Formats: sequence, structure tokens, C-alpha cells
Amino acid sequence: MKKIAVVTATRAEYGLLSPVIKELRRKENENLVVEVIVTGTHLSEQYGLTVNDIQERIDYKISIPVESANELDISENQAETLIKFTKLFKEKRYDAIMLLGDRYETLAIAIAAGNTRTPIIHLCGGDTTEGAMDEWIRHSITKISYLHFVTNEQSRRRVIQLGENPDRVFNYGSTSIDNIMTVADMGRKEALEAIGLDDCKYALCTYHPVTLDEDIVDEQIEEFLAAIKAFPDIQFIVMKSNADQGGARINSLLENAKSEIDNIHVFSSLGKKLYLSLMKFAEFVIGNSSSGIIEAPAVRVPTVNIGDRQRGRLQSESIINCSKDKQSIIDAINKAMSLEHKEICERVVSLYGYGHAAEKIANKIIEVVIDGRIDLKKKFYDQIPR
Repeated sequence: MKKIAVVTATRAEYGLLSPVIKELRRKENENLVVEVIVTGTHLSEQYGLTVNDIQERIDYKISIPVESANELDISENQAETLIKFTKLFKEKRYDAIMLLGDRYETLAIAIAAGNTRTPIIHLCGGDTTEGAMDEWIRHSITKISYLHFVTNEQSRRRVIQLGENPDRVFNYGSTSIDNIMTVADMGRKEALEAIGLDDCKYALCTYHPVTLDEDIVDEQIEEFLAAIKAFPDIQFIVMKSNADQGGARINSLLENAKSEIDNIHVFSSLGKKLYLSLMKFAEFVIGNSSSGIIEAPAVRVPTVNIGDRQRGRLQSESIINCSKDKQSIIDAINKAMSLEHKEICERVVSLYGYGHAAEKIANKIIEVVIDGRIDLKKKFYDQIPR
């Protein structure tokens, strides 16, 4: 019997993994078991206890620290994560584990897999986000991994450039497009009522720390909130930050702001169904999350992308990049609200696929794992003539 494990540590990454988990679970039989391991901020009340949003069968819950106030916190978190997952992988001897993305705890889990000779299936490698530590973490996980599922052609080429054999690198698009097609089925009124709002003009916001930025988080959020105040006729539905260094401080500032600014509504988590349904009817998406880069263009909604966190990621015409100061954000919002830009958004074509990615990913994983074709003695795919 073959055993595959899927590890999820955050709300955002679970939303992308969920369609693949569902497809793999449909194919479970006497020859294949698919286990789900939940860890990270999913198990933290501070970050919304999003384990309760996971619909699939959970096989293991691995509690790890999520404090992230400074560099030492991050390293201590990684150390404990490395030890706990090394013990689990040594005991379970999975035939493969699936990881997504670029978070610091995911890197520790990948190292644990490497140390226990556990093959890694990696989703969303090859992207570039030059303003965040995610950049080097993502590429590091790529080199530890065996099988790669990227979301676009540029990323596929980068993974190959890192020395991975093209026969193990597949571009089936992003599973976020699958979610838009199958999950985001709430109407405007229903979605707004679910968060206690009447019909209104609103924007969807997520602001994460820029982990390679030397600017002070307080100053960035002050500018962001000052820009929001300039649009009192728009309700801002704000998602709390992730557990990167500085995330807890951002969340504290947002909590304080919602009692002082009438048109801000702050949530730890909305779940992918509600979040994507709200996105479909938003005036614009604002912040520095990959959601504004990948998902918003697919539903033809403008994005105001603040700062450098997503710099380097493949972008559609609907995305307006701006600096972190108040006036730049205000100017970008005004542009996003303009008729001219709305017309541009209506013509945008998704750069991250057209759905059905999860089915293709699951089929390829089973083909490779069941057939026992994994050889961890990877040869570097050298594109330089010898």
C-alpha cells in the first residue's frame, strides 16, 4: 500500500491544497491512503483556529509554536517543527508528502522530509516575490522536492533553471481557479449578510508583513489606514495577517483601528467559500497578498497591490501597483474605481490557468507514486553545455 500525506499549516495554503486533497481522496483504495496533517496557525486561536474550516478528514494534528515577533521566534519555531516532523516521517514512512509554497515552517517540514528520505511533491514553486523571505524559502523547497506542480509557464521555466528535470515539472495552472469555478457560489447579498453587512460598496483587503523590508510595520499600516479613511463611502473588509514576522503587530493595529474607523471590518478568517464569493462582487482588492495577483484578475476585479511583497510575480493588466504611502494608495484606488480601468478588467485573461488543475495534479501524483517511479538520486538538469 502507498501512503501520501498532505501537510497544511495556514488558511491560505489550505485553500489551494483542498481541491487536490479532494481529488486524491476520491481515488483512495486498498492500494492508496491519503492522510492530512494539520499544523501551524490552523491550531492557533490567535489566528482564528482555522482547523475548524477544514472539511476533509484530518489524520494528524501537530502543534507547533507560531509566535513571530522577531528572528529568534522564527528560528525556534523552525527548530521545533523540524524535530516534530522528523519524528512523524520516520515513524510513518510515507511514500510521498505534498507541500505548498514558501513559508518558513514549510521549509522546516521539507528539511525533515529530506532527512528521512521522504519524497516531496511541491506546489507553487518557481514564483518570484522579491520583497519577501518567501523568495529564497520557495526556491530552497524546490531543490529539496522531487515532483513539481507550478501555476504558470514562467515558473515552470524557473524550476527547470534551478536544475530540476522537465519530466518532473508540470504546469496545470493554479487550484485557486478551480476554487473560483466550484466554491465561490454565494450571491452578493448572501455573502455580505454572512459578515453582518447590508448591501454596500466594499473592498476586500489583506496586508501581510514585507519580511525583507526595513520599514517599520506601524508606519506602513498607518499610511494604509489613512488612505482608507479617504473613502468613507466604501466598506473595507480586512483579513488579518499571517504569522510572518510582524504579522501579530499588524493584527493588533487592525484590531485597534476597527474601533476608531467606521468603515473597517476585521476578520481572522472568512473561509475560502465566503472570501472568494465576496471577491466576485468587490469594487477592488487591496493589499499585498498573492490573492490579488492570482484570483482577483480571474474574476475581473481590480487589484491595488501595495509595495514590493509581490514584486516579480506574473501580473495581469488589472493590477495597479503603488507605493506604501497614503497618497500613492489613494491615487491607485481612484484609478481602480475609474470606468476606464473597469473596462480593462473586463478584458483580462487569467494567467494562472482555467480550472481543473487539481484533477490533473492528482492524476499525475498517483501515476508517479503508485508506479514507484521516484528516485531521490536526482541528477542536476544542466542547461549549460559541457
